[in-house]
Amino acid sequence: MEKKIMEALDQIRPFLQRDGGDIEFVEYTDDNIVRVRLQGHCAGCPGAQMTIKGVVERILKESYPEVAGVEAVQ
Repeated sequence: MEKKIMEALDQIRPFLQRDGGDIEFVEYTDDNIVRVRLQGHCAGCPGAQMTIKGVVERILKESYPEVAGVEAVQ
């Protein structure tokens, strides 16, 4: 599952990099939560939570229904 998640994040990454940011996969928990770390401009962006929920979580849940959610970690 982790490999599939990382492949999906690779598809999202160019959009974040265009704005000077990036995303790093941290872990896939036992309760099906994907933990990621935003980097670059995305790390301090006021819209970071919206990016996590509105973009990253939506894409991962659509691709892999077993994903319960996405959380950003520091």
